[in-house]
Amino acid sequence: MVTASCHCGRVSLELEIAPEQVTNCNCSICRRYGTLCAYYRPSQVRITVRDGNTDTYMWGDKSIAFHRCPECGCVTHWTAVDPAIDQDRMGVNARMLPPEVLAKARVRRFDGADTWKFLD
Repeated sequence: MVTASCHCGRVSLELEIAPEQVTNCNCSICRRYGTLCAYYRPSQVRITVRDGNTDTYMWGDKSIAFHRCPECGCVTHWTAVDPAIDQDRMGVNARMLPPEVLAKARVRRFDGADTWKFLD
């Protein structure tokens, strides 16, 4: 198990395994959030929120919800609004992982702004 958490520790995510790779996407929201996404099946992630729930944000076709800590504001993960459409996948913001865990992951650049292709 590997644990990721927001800055204040209110939201934590326990992952079955550390990510081998993470995605650095340049789409309009990922570049603003500054996230590096590691992808998991929801069954591989245990999310704990102390004292309540996460805040969420959806835009465009509202197919995914970005979750953030209501206390410190860190974006922690995203989930599919309709899991049947996104094939049982969620994204965890790997920047919430301990630095030594993130350092072992390969970073892949993804052009989510234009071509929807990996750039490496």
